[in-house]
Amino acid sequence: MSSTPLAALERRRLEFGPVVAEEKLALLKQLAHTRLGSARAVMRLHEALCFIRAYPDDAAVLAQVQTMLAAFDRRSDLRTHRLALADSGIAGTAVHYRFFAGQAQWLARRWPDKLRLDRSEPGADERIGRALPPLVTPAEASALIELKLPGYAALDRLRGTNETDATFLLRRLAAMPADGFTREAYADIVDAGFVLAPGPDTPSRTAAHFAGTPVVFRRDAPPRFRSDLRAEIARAPLSLRRMSVRDGTAIVELARAAMVVRHRSLEAFSFADARDAWIVDHGDGLAMALVGVIPQRRHAVASHYGGLTLRNGVPIGYHQADIVGCSAELSFNTFDTFRGGEAAFTFARWLATLRHVFGTTLFSLDPYQLGNDEALESGAWWFYAKLGFQPRDPATARLARDELSRAERNPRHRTRAARLRRLAERHLFFDLEPARPLPLFPLAALGLRSGAALSARAGSDRERAVDEVSTELLHHCALASLRGFSPDQREAWRRLAPILALLDLGEWQDDERRALVDLIRAKGGRSERDYLARYQAHARLDAALRRHG
Repeated sequence: MSSTPLAALERRRLEFGPVVAEEKLALLKQLAHTRLGSARAVMRLHEALCFIRAYPDDAAVLAQVQTMLAAFDRRSDLRTHRLALADSGIAGTAVHYRFFAGQAQWLARRWPDKLRLDRSEPGADERIGRALPPLVTPAEASALIELKLPGYAALDRLRGTNETDATFLLRRLAAMPADGFTREAYADIVDAGFVLAPGPDTPSRTAAHFAGTPVVFRRDAPPRFRSDLRAEIARAPLSLRRMSVRDGTAIVELARAAMVVRHRSLEAFSFADARDAWIVDHGDGLAMALVGVIPQRRHAVASHYGGLTLRNGVPIGYHQADIVGCSAELSFNTFDTFRGGEAAFTFARWLATLRHVFGTTLFSLDPYQLGNDEALESGAWWFYAKLGFQPRDPATARLARDELSRAERNPRHRTRAARLRRLAERHLFFDLEPARPLPLFPLAALGLRSGAALSARAGSDRERAVDEVSTELLHHCALASLRGFSPDQREAWRRLAPILALLDLGEWQDDERRALVDLIRAKGGRSERDYLARYQAHARLDAALRRHG
């Protein structure tokens, strides 16, 4: 067929108004019954539908798009080009990926019959063969060792007919007599590749939607960020509310699925806590979902919040903030389908979210966020620099000034990849309180110093050393025991104790030590928002940790 209707729909994507809405609706109805001639055309139609669902003109256009997306996996042209569209994230197509441990376990729980090992993955057969004996009974292990069966052959001999090879392997990994970190390390050594076959409700970009936000129809193009970033951050969101566990679970599932179909992983999603989920409404159909991590996966000091950027319930990007006190290290991404429109605006609103929800005043971007392959290709360093983020490193600042000078002399100048890599070797910062600049929080240094102190106390016997510093912390805080603490709060106590042992708590005031106890209990509580508020209120603790780091 002629691609004219599809091309016309794409051209109208960022145009709005009653007349345009009628034209879009006519084009959509035509394309609903038109067989496209190539995989690329099918992909283009899918992307246009996803975009219009996020930015609908009116109820009729939205209803038509939703109908087409719901039936997309049944299109004859999709069936024809299914193999070519593998890994596109379109409903009805397979996903091939070496899923990280948390992702793979989630998939095995949710879709055990759809997940299989990718037997074309180089080296995986041998790695599985070596890893399998410790995961089964002694009799089975002896047989595998004696017969020297390769990994896939061993799996096929041991697993029943009601489990796929991937599900059997992952369930054995989950049953290992170890903690989650050890099991993940073992899974990383196996490093298996997987195939997620399509099913009625398997992850896809086609069906990605959260129903818990209002729909706002557009009368004009999405807003582009043209104002001062500092002023935009000062503008508070319309509302903040804690989600029900049901809605929080839906957001967590949506976030995990968004990573799976884009060959990405985010620990904040793999170990998200649906009890600590929040929705921030910015109006005009824009919302930010925020989700903390389960207590077992929380850092001793920092707090991790991942989330999705939503337009009318459609996830258009994801983000993660690693927060200590008033500082947040950022990870931000706008999905390809929705780029070129309002990425700067949504980023600014996310910073406003962090400011008003968590009290953040210092935002930073680490070298990986600025210098990975995708960031270099998209020119991410300049995206953030143009918004006002600046390097503190003098050499990086000089290089940036030189590049700006070249651009002023030659408007066609583009920073070479080698120079972008040099620019991306150091953090970028945006400080809401530049007169009192905060340094980066020394998390790594604190971890190493606490480790050295534990070794000095008991060598490699970490268990004894942690027992001792935990008991000493009880004495400092005038507690006889941890009676009344939940298991998660007890674990938070043991995680923080080696770091707090670096501090001279004996010189603290009684009220400072009581506040420290409340802070630790909050670390193991339902939401880390309470912990962050208590940490920010404990100026002596923050100053001491920074000094000792």
